Order: sequence, then structure tokens, then C-alpha cells
Amino acid sequence: MKNIIFIISLMVLISCQEKSSTKTIVKMETKEFVWEAANIYFLLTDRFNNGDTTNDVNFGRTKETGKLRGFEGGDLKGITQKIKEGYFTDLGINAIWMTPIVEQIHGSTDEGTGNSYGFHGYWTKDWTKIDPNFGTKEDLKELVAVAHKNGIRILLDAVINHTGPVTDKDPVWPSDWVRTGPQCAYNNYENTITCTLVKNLPDIKTESNENVALPPQLIEKWKAEGRYEQEFKELDDFFARTGHPRAPRFYIMKWLTDYITEFGIDGYRVDTVKHTEEFVWQEFKQECDFAFAEYKKNNAEKVVDNDDFYLVGEVYNYAISHGKAFDFGNKTVNYFDKAFNSLINFEIKWNAKQMAEEAVFEKYDSILQNDLKGYGVLNYMTSHDDGQPFDKERKMPFKTATMLFLTPGTAQVYYGDESARPLIIEGTVGDATLRSFMNWDAINTDVETQKIMKHWQKLGQFRVNHTAVGAGKHQLISDENGLVFSRIRNADKIVAGINLSKGKKEIDVASVFENGAVLNDFYSNQEVNVVDGKVTVNSEFDIVLLELK
Repeated sequence: MKNIIFIISLMVLISCQEKSSTKTIVKMETKEFVWEAANIYFLLTDRFNNGDTTNDVNFGRTKETGKLRGFEGGDLKGITQKIKEGYFTDLGINAIWMTPIVEQIHGSTDEGTGNSYGFHGYWTKDWTKIDPNFGTKEDLKELVAVAHKNGIRILLDAVINHTGPVTDKDPVWPSDWVRTGPQCAYNNYENTITCTLVKNLPDIKTESNENVALPPQLIEKWKAEGRYEQEFKELDDFFARTGHPRAPRFYIMKWLTDYITEFGIDGYRVDTVKHTEEFVWQEFKQECDFAFAEYKKNNAEKVVDNDDFYLVGEVYNYAISHGKAFDFGNKTVNYFDKAFNSLINFEIKWNAKQMAEEAVFEKYDSILQNDLKGYGVLNYMTSHDDGQPFDKERKMPFKTATMLFLTPGTAQVYYGDESARPLIIEGTVGDATLRSFMNWDAINTDVETQKIMKHWQKLGQFRVNHTAVGAGKHQLISDENGLVFSRIRNADKIVAGINLSKGKKEIDVASVFENGAVLNDFYSNQEVNVVDGKVTVNSEFDIVLLELK
């Protein structure tokens, strides 16, 4: 019997080795995870992958819309499907941030760009329910469980600043909850916060400490769904525990932190941060931390690691050059201390265009190792509402990946960056052009797209296997005949070279690796030896990614 088991085990092992040998990319086990070096994949839930066509239409959302302004079918099941297929693992992704999945307004509105529905998730109707276009609670539970099993963290998107627009199906919230004017002027602190972002986007009175009753439309909705008593009891328990007033912002914090305690999400990307008082985010962090601790206590077997809950803020136009101080003109605000782990960095795309690579790396290393030590920035080249991405015409997909993945800080891949998904869509108005459906056909059939994908995968996997790349100390080795540099974080050390000559190249590694060390060039998948402080790599590529074998 033991012999039979051994033979079967051997056959399985051989089969697995044969299957893995068909992979063109070498994958290594991730040794450490830190948010400061994470590879975060940002996707529009509705635009990534349609895993369940039965939920594509809800609430009579059937009006004709402007181009790419309606629901397109993407959902939670579609994301889970791609996790299971290994799509994110192949790309070196260890965290996924998806646009808000809470129930959106049922009606549509025209902002001057054609009729629009809340496909993007930022037009909330009910924070306590997942929009059926995106899926169900069971779908979210499976997504988080499958992601965690594959070493991937999940970030949801938090909106506290505003409700959805008012439509014929979506009445305005009570006046003690929201203001409907004036519209923000954005030239000082006050008229960036106590105002509406745009016309017909009611602004939550986040500054208020007055007790307010639940909106009547929410009470009516919950009663119709048979969950009013449960929701009301949970609110009573929340306010009794915290001692917070029943002010608008605390209701919303309760509803958002429920996704932590119920589903075990790992973090929030927070929307429109600078349009809300900074103390709100300090309060939100406290509630998120409490909820995460409760989840870990009640679900010890599901805990991924000992990391704290992650909060990354969207302070529109924040740049790493600002350090901790964002300037409103008449006031500066520090959003890091007691609030955010990280802020989205709107500067990287300009730095990558206007500065030499080494100047970018040195600048980011200097700031992150000093002014922002203990915190981070989230670098991106493309996003869902930035009309001036690094490479709008997708002419530099290789450089986009190289600069995104090799620049110190956390990296945010926008869905389709890795496949050069077009960002110029004929017939669209405004940011809709950035939000086309994922180009799966090109990924599956187009040779050039597959070459681009391979580059992104190699860089992404190397980065995810070495926290030194994103969070280590940067050191220039040489800028002659290309750029060679090292990154070291604790015991993790790498040497990388870009813009090198193709063919045979000699790399100085003496400052990092000892003579006799055996290294692996992850990019070309070849073994090299350190001789007289140097290695020789002969490859068809102009990039080298060296690690200890």
C-alpha cells in the first residue's frame, strides 16, 4: 500500500513539475509583506470581468446613457474568477482595490456628459447593502476568502463625503444630513470642505455633532427589505459602545466598518479626503482599527498576518514633494499622523516624464526614508479620474511598468495598464474614456499585448518577492552605459539595471553581493556567478533584475 501511495505521489509531483515548466515566468515565494512596498491593483468593479450575467440589470436601470456611462456587467464573481485563474498572482499583485460596491442610486442623471448611472460606485444610496449589479454578501465573502488564500489583501473604497445625486428615483437626504450648496470653489480650506463637489451631489454635514434621525427613505427601504429592526439595533449598539453623537458621519462610519467585521477586508482607500475635516479621518481610523481587531479576535483562523488595518487617502493633487503638509492656500493639513498610512501620489507621472530615472529614484528614496519614514505614498501612472495619465496614447507601456514598479513606494496598477488597454475611446466625454471594459480579447490573442504583459509580470513578481524594491534603501551603483542600482531592506537585497545594452553586459555587484555568490537574473531567468565583484549577463533584454539564488 505504501508503495502505491509513493508511486501516485511521484506521478503527481512529475505532473506538477511538467505543468510548472510550461510557465515562462519563474515565481518565488513571497518572504515578507509590507504595505509600503505592496503591488496594488485598482479596478472598476463594473468594468473588469463579468462573472455573473444574471445580475447585469437591476432597479430598471435601462435608460440609454452616454458612451461608457452605464453599467457594463463587471462584478465580484468576475474578480474572484480571475484570482482563481492566477491572473493577479502572475502579475505579482498582493492587494486589490476595487471601486465602491455599496448600493448605488437607482435612477440616472446627466452631468453634462450624457445620461449616467452609478456604475463607478461613488453615488451611494445605501451604505449597508451591496449593489446587486456587483453581487451579494456571499460573493464578497468568497472573494475575500479566495484572495486571502492566494496571499492577496482586499481594499474597499470608502465614501463619507457625499451621497449620490438626486434623481426621480432617489430623493435628497434630510437637510440635517446634507447640504445642497454652495458648490465648492476650491481656493481655500473652507470652500473646499463645506460645499458640494459638483452640482447635484449633496454634501454630508461631516462637521456636525448634532443628533439626527435616520433618513425616512432609508427607513422605508429597510422595512420593505425586512431588516429595519436589525439595522436599528446595530446602530443602538454602536452608539452605546462608542458614545459618539448620532451625527451623520458616525452613522456612515458604522456602516463602513461593518465590512471589516463581517468580511475581513484589509483596508480602505478613502475618497475625497480633502473635502472633509481632518478630524473625521482620525475618528474613522479609530473605528477601523477597533473593527479590525474585533474581526481578528472572532476569526483567528482567517487572519492573514499581524498587519494593522490599512488606510490610503485620496487627497486630490497631493504630491510626495509636499511631505506631510498639504497646502490649501490659507491652511496646511497633515493627513498622515493619527489617520492615513499613505496618500495617493499625484506627482509620480510628472516626475517620470520630466526627470531622469535615477533622479526620480533618489528623490523618492530620500523623502520616504526621512520626512515620510513610517508612512508611504501610493504611486500610479493611470487612474479612473485623471485625464492626464503618464501615457494616454499607450506608446510607452514598457517604461510605464519599469518606472511604476522600480520607483520606491507602493505601486498602483490601474486595470489594463499591464495590457495597454486603450485610454482614448471615440465617442466618450470626460473621464469615461479612461473606463472602458478590460481588454481580455487582446490579452488572449494579440502577440504584442502578450509581450507587454510579460514585462509587467516579470517586474511585478520581482517586486512582490522583494520588499527591498519598494521599501528598501536605494543606492546608485553606476549610471554609465545604463543605470545600475541596489535596494536593501534588512536581509533582503537586490541589484537592478535598466537601459542597459542588449546582449552581453557586465554588472558591478560588489557593494551588495560577495564573490562566489550565485545570483539569478529574474528577468532573463538565468544563473550567474559573482567573480571579482561582477556578474556577466548575456540576454536579449536591456534590463537585469538580480537576486540571490
